[in-house]
Amino acid sequence: MSSPTNRRVCIVGAGAIGCTLAARLGASGQPVNVLARGQTLAALRDNGVRLTDLDGSHHSPVNTSHSTAELGEQDLIFICTKAPALAGLLPTLGPLIGPETVVVPVVNGVPWWYFHGLPGRFAGRQVQAVDPDGALSAALDLQRILGCVVFITAESEAPGVARSDNPHLMILGEPDGRLSERLHWVRALVEQAGIEARASEHIRDPLWTKIIANLSSNPLSVITGATLEQLYGRADLRGVVAKIIQETLLIAAAYGARIAFDPETFMKLGADMGAVRTSMLQDYGHGRPLELAAIGDAVIELAGYQGLGMPVTQDILTLARFRGEQPTAH
Repeated sequence: MSSPTNRRVCIVGAGAIGCTLAARLGASGQPVNVLARGQTLAALRDNGVRLTDLDGSHHSPVNTSHSTAELGEQDLIFICTKAPALAGLLPTLGPLIGPETVVVPVVNGVPWWYFHGLPGRFAGRQVQAVDPDGALSAALDLQRILGCVVFITAESEAPGVARSDNPHLMILGEPDGRLSERLHWVRALVEQAGIEARASEHIRDPLWTKIIANLSSNPLSVITGATLEQLYGRADLRGVVAKIIQETLLIAAAYGARIAFDPETFMKLGADMGAVRTSMLQDYGHGRPLELAAIGDAVIELAGYQGLGMPVTQDILTLARFRGEQPTAH
């Protein structure tokens, strides 16, 4: 492993979140490699990565390539792609991975590693909605994974250019709850980049908080076109949002998660985020695949394992999926 001041860090996926991380890390003096392709690859080579956030404007050169072999072995990999891309991506990461490489998936929804490190009757189970037949678990050694919950709202303004108008927070934790050495150095590296970073012994607690946030906003935003401020603030939408939150809270409780916010506080925090378009609404607007499997279907699957139903949530997912499949809707 390289020294703490000379980590080899790679961002896989240079969308809004990937560019935010790359820009903040680069501005802190940490060299950053970025795996990218197409227009984004060209933009990063010509102009570096650019970010505007609450601290101002950040511009940083990055080493970028479309080839994992060219980038070579890394100490730390942040996977910042959408969940539907993982099946094609994970099997290609071999050249980036060495004996001690840490992989941090920065991905929305229920992660494919959800049951990894857990004891009891669900030990070793795969979440079929996000990891059909265990393909993702087979493609990447689960021992390499450090859990992550990211509370960053960002939008891509152009290839290699991102904007974020809210505070940045990342919560990191081992799937088995250990406070490991790698957890501490990754947290410190993120914090040095000006991103609030916390180490958690119970990473699934904040994970369920993020699942509730995603599930109560993303699919409904595709149906309505509403921003977070509207979804959580308008009386006519709050009623639907509240039902989704209540259903998801029940599932979280069934898995032993402790949620820090009551529903009313949760909705106030959502409304206070302002006129932010969800990541799924952004994807819908660009005609990209929607992350409904990770954000929604996987939660329905987890509910089924506990013998519980989510009728309102299921209906919203059905409507969002229908809208996303219409070829002229975007």
